[in-house]
Amino acid sequence: MPKMTFKANAKSENPMKSVVETGHFKMIIDEPESMGGTDDGAAPVEYLLAALAGCLNIVGHAVAQELGIKLNGLEINVEGDLNPAKFMGQSSEERTGYQEVRVTLKPDTDADQATLDQWLASLEARCPVSDNLIHETPLKLSLS
Repeated sequence: MPKMTFKANAKSENPMKSVVETGHFKMIIDEPESMGGTDDGAAPVEYLLAALAGCLNIVGHAVAQELGIKLNGLEINVEGDLNPAKFMGQSSEERTGYQEVRVTLKPDTDADQATLDQWLASLEARCPVSDNLIHETPLKLSLS
């Protein structure tokens, strides 16, 4: 299968708020008022968690279908811990990003534990968003 390229283009509305267009969708990315934003949208780090949840949902259903699992629904809870000190320009030894991301999956199914273990292993191996979180992905910043 050939590689696919995805794009997002953002424009700043103020120092904390961006409007991002991807495909025919618009997303507002902002910070809460407590962080200096206007709270008009989710924070970038929240979008990262949301992207992971969305990807796990898609791949989870695809893998369930492949394994013959009847998946009536899937609840996904994602949370992560980060220290905002470095982002805010304060000295910090800790990294800027999430120090840990935790995901709890609650599949609505009657599949047995062995089948669910196989499903979970495939899900972990095949979710592109979790792959980007687990493995270092080259990032190239440039000016135009």
